[in-house]
Amino acid sequence: MDISVYRPGELSAADRAAWTAMQSKAHLHGAEELGNPFLSPEFTLAVGRCRRGVRIAVVREDGEPAAFFPFQRSATGVGRAVGLGVSDCQGLVHRPGFTWDARELLRACSLAVWEFDHLVTGQEPFEAGASGSFPSPVMDVDQGYDTYVRELRARSPKFTRTTLAKERRLGRDTGPVRYVHDERDPAALRRLMAWKSAQYRRTGRSDRFAHEWITHLVTQLFHTRSDSFAGILSVLYADGRPVAAHFGLRSERVLACWFPAYDPAFAKFSPGLILHLRMAEAAAADGIAYLDLGRGQKEYKDSLKTRELSVCEGWVTRRHPVAVGHRARRAPVRALRNAVLSRPELFEPADRILKRMGQIRSRR
Repeated sequence: MDISVYRPGELSAADRAAWTAMQSKAHLHGAEELGNPFLSPEFTLAVGRCRRGVRIAVVREDGEPAAFFPFQRSATGVGRAVGLGVSDCQGLVHRPGFTWDARELLRACSLAVWEFDHLVTGQEPFEAGASGSFPSPVMDVDQGYDTYVRELRARSPKFTRTTLAKERRLGRDTGPVRYVHDERDPAALRRLMAWKSAQYRRTGRSDRFAHEWITHLVTQLFHTRSDSFAGILSVLYADGRPVAAHFGLRSERVLACWFPAYDPAFAKFSPGLILHLRMAEAAAADGIAYLDLGRGQKEYKDSLKTRELSVCEGWVTRRHPVAVGHRARRAPVRALRNAVLSRPELFEPADRILKRMGQIRSRR
């Protein structure tokens, strides 16, 4: 393999165009997951402006780009997927039929190990190092919103009827309901981040927006727009007041759901569910094929999904002491977390404890 490694600012316009073209055609070759916006050059470049060590390996065949591998690298050679911890889709973007040797790629990138937690399917050289596979629910709207709702009614009639009734009641009780699919007001984004931070604290979870780089990344992506990529802020208003919002990323065919939140004062109306249905309707009108709800078992995802994709977590390693040490340190933590998440008898008590801690923290 002819492999060159670049800093984000060194990537040529021609290489960026080739990367985008591979994504836009991926669904034609049975690799729809490669069209995810988290795998786009725009996302990698944005992370590169917020975090150190972001690099892009370009693999060429006969002088032409055949694959793009974005990663983050530490001084000791520990590699991670770009945006690990906030990225919901990871892997190597490549043209049809391309194959690669994972260890050879790591060697060319000066990596002892590469860690991932949302690896897309079809990446066999990396999947050999996977320690687990997890569902990532999606909402298919490629046949139009009416078709999606008709199938939703057939599959979950009570859920559909109740959610649509709550939207009507929201309008009756508070005032006219209005939906903006692509809200450009930065104040609305700040409100969403405040809601989300409060939700993290309330439920005892780590507040992602307490990390300055994540706030900077989201703000930057909010202002990033092209024909093939955009940060999309969607807001549901009732009587002119925002009651729910979502920020995600859009590619040509995929809307990746990322940060949803709502005003707890309107919780009885399930504004988050209403928002997702409105998002699906607008996405279908924009030519989006599906909304990716992201890895994680949650009741609202089970209610809205039409099917599931699969993502993997794990490590690809070379024979190197840094790789051994990194895996030894990280593997027990991941194993414990996944054991708790996958077993209701462990998850439910742990969730109650986290929420109780969140309530105490919120009172301070």
